[in-house]
Amino acid sequence: MFGFDISTIIANIPALMIGFAFHEYAHAWVADRLGDPTPRSQGRLTLNPLVHLDLFGTIMALLFRFGWAKPVMTNPQYFRGDKQRGLMLVSLAGPVMNLLMAFVAMFFWFLTMNWVQVSAWSGIISLIFQSIVLMNLGLGIFNLLPIPPLDGFAVLGGLLPRSFAPRLQVIEQYGMIILIVILFTDILGKVLSPAVIGLFYAYQKIITLILAPFVG
Repeated sequence: MFGFDISTIIANIPALMIGFAFHEYAHAWVADRLGDPTPRSQGRLTLNPLVHLDLFGTIMALLFRFGWAKPVMTNPQYFRGDKQRGLMLVSLAGPVMNLLMAFVAMFFWFLTMNWVQVSAWSGIISLIFQSIVLMNLGLGIFNLLPIPPLDGFAVLGGLLPRSFAPRLQVIEQYGMIILIVILFTDILGKVLSPAVIGLFYAYQKIITLILAPFVG
């Protein structure tokens, strides 16, 4: 979890900016489409990473690979249709966007490396693309964990029957404690690392099949 390799930290800067910006923009975009004017009024309907980054959360992410951006504020009362369903869609949008960005980044990573072949820049380019892929996979999978205040908890709330709402409210009160305990034990590594690696290789196989007819 912890690492202070300078080249990795530098490569993680664009990865972090892309991962956080697209994650928060996805939340804002879906909320806006559902009728909530809050993200737009607060200037969050943008891919400008500077709008979304939290200074301390960014530093933590660069140094310790765990951090956070400024959360997009929404008001479910504005959502058209079922409010709980709307909240679930808004919450799901961020992690899904990260998983999509990881796939897109890996696709262009493969194309770029096929183009540049072996050069003085190939190692640097590969490291940057790898960081973007892994950062987005990590953000996507981590935020899907059904633990408050992560997005996955709101997704879980939208999937479960309404009768579970009181129990979820009780769990939500202890969400940060649960999250901190998980972060500082090996539980997260045992869940997150295999999921990231598994999805990484799944993406790799899919993209290889797609590009095989076009690249040598």
